[in-house]
Amino acid sequence: MYDHEKEIQEIIKRLEKESIKFNEKIILVTGGAGFLGSWICDVLIEQGAYCICLDNLSSGSFDNISHLMDKKNFRFLNHDISKPIYFGLTNHPMGICVGDIEKIDIVMHMASRASPFEFTKFPISILKSNTLGTMNALGIAKAHNALFFYTSTSEIYGNPPDSAVPTPETYFGHVNPVGPRSCYDESKRAGEAFIKAYELQHKIKAKIIRIFNTYGPRIRYGALFGRVIPNFIHQALNDKDITVFGDGSQTRSFTYVVDEVEGLLKAVHFNAANGEVINLGNDNELTILELAELIIELTNSNSKITHNPLPIDDPVRRCPVLEKAKRLIKWKPTTPLKEGLRVTIEWFKSIENED
Repeated sequence: MYDHEKEIQEIIKRLEKESIKFNEKIILVTGGAGFLGSWICDVLIEQGAYCICLDNLSSGSFDNISHLMDKKNFRFLNHDISKPIYFGLTNHPMGICVGDIEKIDIVMHMASRASPFEFTKFPISILKSNTLGTMNALGIAKAHNALFFYTSTSEIYGNPPDSAVPTPETYFGHVNPVGPRSCYDESKRAGEAFIKAYELQHKIKAKIIRIFNTYGPRIRYGALFGRVIPNFIHQALNDKDITVFGDGSQTRSFTYVVDEVEGLLKAVHFNAANGEVINLGNDNELTILELAELIIELTNSNSKITHNPLPIDDPVRRCPVLEKAKRLIKWKPTTPLKEGLRVTIEWFKSIENED
């Protein structure tokens, strides 16, 4: 039986081992009803922070935060961050105002669709989230003298050559600016450029985390979203064919959500991360075919593996160098893939039984 509260307490235990607490901090989390954002909100609320969850629910889910709605230190704002919003003001001609929140200590900008299958369906929304949305979130941080934290992506690196895998933060990327993935790749790159501009011109304190593939409970699944682990698990549990793109030799590295959220909040806390770009992921690289076979084994499924054409510009390899994360924020992934997959499978079973 999946126990979410147990996993939240595990994250808190890891943080408090390093004396990391966010109690009494006022923290804005854009995309707070999403997969990672909602986990962040859970931890912050449990630690006694005042958490403002801003989400327009285009890809986030109210189900992820509904259990927090009666908490005194939680506030949900249904708003699209690509449109201006002003805190501490009662009237502004350019956007929505939230007059009763006069101070924000930390802005965590995590709002954006991130599934490859959404890149061709919602490219404008994705572009806006990571450009206009980043600019609006930076404006909030500037107005409140708040720390700014940005969840960027390994997609910044595009399709690097073997000589650049595992990939360090110093690699500038090999990205197609007019390909089907460009709305996400290039808007995240532009988002990082916005942050650097605000650092230089307005002297804000900012941190950029490049997230590699993350999985775990609350991750979206279904044909629309194209996330490999949830789709494989859903197919395996229902004895459907598991659809592998290409021959399955392309690689990824997967981080369990408990490890990821621990790393994100450590990055927010440690001053050594100020002004830095840090990879956050798992340096255990495996092929997609190996992943499919492992999920079939763990689910005891009768599924067969089938192959579909490889999407345009799909990265051949993806694996991070983690030296900066280890050195600056005292973090490395600790959950073995099999263990994380078993927990994720149990969560899938619980939600599919509810349906």
